Amino acid sequence: VQLQASGGGLVQPGGSLRLSCAGSGSIYSIGVMGWYRQAPGKQRESVAGVVDDSPYYSDSVQGRFTISRDNARNAVFLQMNSLKPEDTAVYYCRMVVAESSSSNAVYWGQGTLVTVSS
Repeated sequence: VQLQASGGGLVQPGGSLRLSCAGSGSIYSIGVMGWYRQAPGKQRESVAGVVDDSPYYSDSVQGRFTISRDNARNAVFLQMNSLKPEDTAVYYCRMVVAESSSSNAVYWGQGTLVTVSS
C-alpha cells in the first residue's frame, strides 16, 4: 500500500490550498483518514481526521480547514482556507488500511510542503 500526497506550495497569508492524498495497492477498506503536520523544530501533530463521515479538527485549524474523503477513490482531502504563517509545515496524510478482513496497518504519505508567507 502506498499513499501519494500532493497539493502543497507557497501561498500568501489569507490564501487557500487544497491537499490531496490517494491510496493505492492492496486495499480492502480504510478506517481513519487524517492529516498531520510537522513544522521545523517541532513534533508532528494531528491537524484533522475523518472516521466514516465524522470529521475532527485541532483547535488551531477549526473553522479554517475542512477534511473530506472519497472512499471510492481511497482518497482524503484537506481544504485549507485563511492560511496563516504558523500553518507552514510539511503535511502528511495517514490512513488506517485493512488489507484483508482480519488485518490492518497504519500508512503514511510522503509529505507535502505548505509555506505561508508574503
